[in-house]
Amino acid sequence: MTRLISLPLWLVIVLLLLAAWATLDRLLVPGVRWYLRRRVNRAIDELNTRLRLKIPPFHRTRRRVLIDRLVYDPAVVEAVDAHAREQGVPRAVLARRVERYAREIVPAFNAYFYFRIGYWLSKRVARLLYRVRLGFSDEAGLAAITPGSTVVFLMNHRSNMDYVLVGYLAADRTALSYAVGEWARIWPLQTLIRSTGAYFVRRSSGDPLYRRVLERYIHMATAAGVPQAVYPEGGLSRDGRLRPPKLGILDYMLRSFDPVHGDRDLVFIPVGINYDRVLEDRTLLLDLQPERPRRDRLFAVRTTLRFAGRNLALMLRSRWHRFGYACVNFGTPISMRAYLGERGLDLRRLSKEERAVHLERLGAELMASIGRVIPALPVPLVASVLVDSAGEPLSELELKARTFRLMTELEQAGAHVYIPRRDQDYAIVAGLRMLTLRHLVEEREGLYVAAPGEMTLLRYYGGSIMHLIPESVEFSRQMKVAERVMRENHTVLRALGASAPENPEPGTRGTPGTSGTPET
Repeated sequence: MTRLISLPLWLVIVLLLLAAWATLDRLLVPGVRWYLRRRVNRAIDELNTRLRLKIPPFHRTRRRVLIDRLVYDPAVVEAVDAHAREQGVPRAVLARRVERYAREIVPAFNAYFYFRIGYWLSKRVARLLYRVRLGFSDEAGLAAITPGSTVVFLMNHRSNMDYVLVGYLAADRTALSYAVGEWARIWPLQTLIRSTGAYFVRRSSGDPLYRRVLERYIHMATAAGVPQAVYPEGGLSRDGRLRPPKLGILDYMLRSFDPVHGDRDLVFIPVGINYDRVLEDRTLLLDLQPERPRRDRLFAVRTTLRFAGRNLALMLRSRWHRFGYACVNFGTPISMRAYLGERGLDLRRLSKEERAVHLERLGAELMASIGRVIPALPVPLVASVLVDSAGEPLSELELKARTFRLMTELEQAGAHVYIPRRDQDYAIVAGLRMLTLRHLVEEREGLYVAAPGEMTLLRYYGGSIMHLIPESVEFSRQMKVAERVMRENHTVLRALGASAPENPEPGTRGTPGTSGTPET
């Protein structure tokens, strides 16, 4: 027993490392986890005394438990069995695939990271780039939400900054769980995003198993009262205008919703977002040109770094925020219990086709409610006037008069026009200055006109408020543009010696052999 045994030095080092690892894994790590979990729970209890929408117990549940609940959900197990019978794939293979999907979807919410680190970062980044404003909020409607309801913020999608901006402005209300696209599934970004409670969504997945796992997770989160943030458009707007809604996530939320005897009401809050400058504006417009050659990732990274460096230098040299204003409006909440009750609907009892009809109608109404609260900012206002002028040079006085008239028309139509400093003249000057700084508008002998080749970008910004303009006013604008184009065509034809009517009327076609203007 007292005999000495000689061991090689490398073996002693290996044994010491294994012993240290065992000590760390069995003694220190569990203690640290317990300590951190205790601190997180205390932080959540403290936050719940201040937040209007409290953090639900769902966010305190360990991620491994949520993954197991999702993998062994009866609906998921049934889908696995059916898929195994139909495709002849071993059930064990499908079970591993389902677990991989569950790990991909289920977040790892960390209250400390969300409210201490995430909030601080989002606040700094948002205020560094923009003059951030909360324009309108229906506080009475928000206060009237039934306690315990599941609240879902429905937002238009203008920029990837939407996540940062709304998370920052809503931090005094609740912790939002975002539905994030596949673009963010890169290390270490995906770990940080999961820590904020966000879950990843494959927008174009055709795998029925994946769709069932995603459906059941959304059902679990909705039934547990997790506040969520969803972009019904399903992606960024490419032309500045609102896109038709994609109803998949809404369908998952409502498919098992009980409007009469359910424990929780489901409340949608429309959120309108707008910017004086969208960071990705030119990149988004490239998607409208499918014939344009695609650049590689190296070019994209190089362009992004150059863009960030140039604009950071501009912001450091000037107190003027290079990107102007960013504004968020919170509209009137829409209770699904009240909505379905007024119409005598229970979507659970409808066939797939009948439910699709009602969901399409609901989606249109929700998008309309989002559109109504999108703020009209200085740059979109001035851009709309310049687009309406169809390249006609405008003096500063005429530009201000037309923009002021547009503001009045929008306000009379019930739109939310954000006027900084409550000074309309300053708002117009700020919008015009932003456009001239970006060289989208040129000043020639005291007249302002769209820069060559930049009309598409001006339409992009004007498109963000196009739906707010009353139809009668918009029709009048189109007629004026048609008249102006016809007059220009008439002048050109006369100069060329071609035959043309002496007094062209809008809505008529040109003579044979000429490029006439189609009817409006």
